[in-house]
Amino acid sequence: MSAPGGGAPSPAPRSASIGPNTGMPLPPQQPMAGNPPVGPATPGPAGGSTGPVSQQNLNQIVIDYLAKKGYTRTEAMLRMESANQEIDGRNLPQLSEDQRPKYRAGFDLTKVWIEDNLDLYKPELRRVLWPLFVYSFLDLVSSFYPQEAKQFFETNKNLFLPEHAEDIRQLEPISLPEHVQDNSIAKLYRNNKYRLILSNPAFSNLMQFLENKHKEGGSVMSAILSSYCTIITKERAADDRFSFAAMLGRAREGQTFPAEDEGIPGHHPGSAYTGDNPAMTGTLPRLKLGKLPVEPEMESDVRAELEEHDAKNPPPPGRNTLVQEYDQMIKKEEDEEAPTRAEIPFPPSTARDVAMEVQRVKENRDRFRIEGRTGGVGPAVSVCMFTFHNTYDRLICLDFSDDNMLVAAGFEDSYIRVWSLDGKEIKATHPGLEDVSPPSNSKRLFGHSGPVYAVAFAPSASRAEGELAPTNARWLLSSSADKTIRLWSLDLWQCMVVYKGHDQPVWDLSWGPFGYYFVSGGHDKTARLWVTDRIRQVRIFAGHDQDVDCVCFHPNSAYVFTGSSDHTVRMWAVTTGNPVRMFTGHTGNITALACSRNGKILASADDHGSIFLWDLGPGRLLKRMRGHGKGGIWSLSWSVESTVLVSGGADGTVRVWDIAPPAQEPSGSQTRAAGEGGSGAKIDTNATAASTQASASVGPGAGKKKGKENVVTPDQISAFPTKKSPVYKVKFTNMNLIVAGGAYLP
Repeated sequence: MSAPGGGAPSPAPRSASIGPNTGMPLPPQQPMAGNPPVGPATPGPAGGSTGPVSQQNLNQIVIDYLAKKGYTRTEAMLRMESANQEIDGRNLPQLSEDQRPKYRAGFDLTKVWIEDNLDLYKPELRRVLWPLFVYSFLDLVSSFYPQEAKQFFETNKNLFLPEHAEDIRQLEPISLPEHVQDNSIAKLYRNNKYRLILSNPAFSNLMQFLENKHKEGGSVMSAILSSYCTIITKERAADDRFSFAAMLGRAREGQTFPAEDEGIPGHHPGSAYTGDNPAMTGTLPRLKLGKLPVEPEMESDVRAELEEHDAKNPPPPGRNTLVQEYDQMIKKEEDEEAPTRAEIPFPPSTARDVAMEVQRVKENRDRFRIEGRTGGVGPAVSVCMFTFHNTYDRLICLDFSDDNMLVAAGFEDSYIRVWSLDGKEIKATHPGLEDVSPPSNSKRLFGHSGPVYAVAFAPSASRAEGELAPTNARWLLSSSADKTIRLWSLDLWQCMVVYKGHDQPVWDLSWGPFGYYFVSGGHDKTARLWVTDRIRQVRIFAGHDQDVDCVCFHPNSAYVFTGSSDHTVRMWAVTTGNPVRMFTGHTGNITALACSRNGKILASADDHGSIFLWDLGPGRLLKRMRGHGKGGIWSLSWSVESTVLVSGGADGTVRVWDIAPPAQEPSGSQTRAAGEGGSGAKIDTNATAASTQASASVGPGAGKKKGKENVVTPDQISAFPTKKSPVYKVKFTNMNLIVAGGAYLP
């Protein structure tokens, strides 16, 4: 297929194309009504007051004045003193000369005592060491003892790898009090209490030990626990996790205590509640991850259609009838807790919806089934790649329609071009349009006034013979640098609606699974929820610190996922607009998201070439998969069974991944860590030597003996290299065939 032009250099670091960096400091917040102002008010030019100024702001004004006048020593002293203040101006406890070494001594004593403790208590007591380590380090830095702090950090940091690898990476450069003020992770720990859960015996045991070692450093450790931690004690009988059997089981397996409800709320990888309600702190809102139930009237219509199909085309022996297949699908979907139709309003079903559901059942029965690994061998999958020539590096985005008939591309030259996938002429679907334009295998859509960053076909299905209602693709959405989203009719080939709400370029958009809702994300750091029949957004999802680069829906329409340049992924409830999960752990900008079809796992990818899998229920990181070269993974897609994931990106490869965790490693095999900030999975270099050799030689990392590009985790089933075509889009069809598209760049 040839396309004569259009597209940005690459869709990966999208925010880089907009002038200066967006990470600007926010203006200071005004005090809420009814709250007394903090700190003195500064007099204005006319003797009035310009409003309250906090102690911290006042210190900064004085520091700036001293620096301007050249009083460097005075400025340095004031910096030291102001760094030792809490956010509200209260002084932090100062360290005396004899307290300095006690941080290290107290920590070492506690560490040795925990390792010598009963196996029953070790797993939970080991979790106390991380907050003691972080707050000891930050206290030493804040009290201006950089050498002691650095020595303490270097000695103990390996204890906490790989579980806290990302936090360690961010805390490591800190050496001065002002670094503590500027570092986002340090601020997070200083401004929030670390939550710990201990059984009553373990807690009393710990406190007794610290009291006995009061002079040797126990008092300093006790002070950290009381100042910076919230310790919740539980009776053994009240919580199954503290039973003797569970404790001994964990001790034997060398596991640590489950951490899903510990830590800084909303921070640890795959963490919890991120809202403002203090009562919710440290809790995970319960999710409804089951499929949205079918309307009763529609269900009866679908069943009648399926019975008619079965009567006309009885299935061969050993294969389900369509009605049996439908019953199995519904039963499977009822196992999970699901949202109700009342929670998420939809318009009444139409004949087209019935026809699409019937086609979905047919495709589900007749698909090529992909199970997980069997006997250590990955499933065989096929990829059909469409390469666009003569685009002159101006193609930005691609999408394939669900009926496998059309492909749409957005270009840097502000237009969209739609081709038929089979190369045949696109037939007019609306009467009276046959003679308007000459027959062609492509159509152009004009209307945007800036580069087109995303295109998305509305859900559709391949049309079966004898169907009355059309199920083919009828609508296309596009978003652009001109801050608008456009809805295009594929019957009339005209723009029907222009949606305005974002006040910056719109990077990405995604249809809901039923085609009525859609979500967009942009440079204004927000994501927005829209319905097709309203001109204004119905929800604004605000909370990211940087651009929202990619968005996607949960399969039941109840949740939306957003990935951002602030390296976090958030999950939002559509009904309330509140965040329900925040996932941290990526070290680069998030470039692609995809939720599994069973609604339980989220895959997120970044521009460093890593794919993370998150278990949505408990909000935990399942694993990290690597194999792509740098430059970004631009598209992800799940198989129908949610057992296989496919990815494509800037390194010009399509890669297929096994979702099930890798088999237990044989003891004594040579292993190496999966890389900085990883999930702690190990790579068996013996078992994967062949796959590393084959796959790592593809793309930018080719020919290097060392380097992160060459790390391929054992989850990779296969890699399909292109010649020189970055892969913009990969998609599993409902029949489990993979289609992919990219532009050839000579």
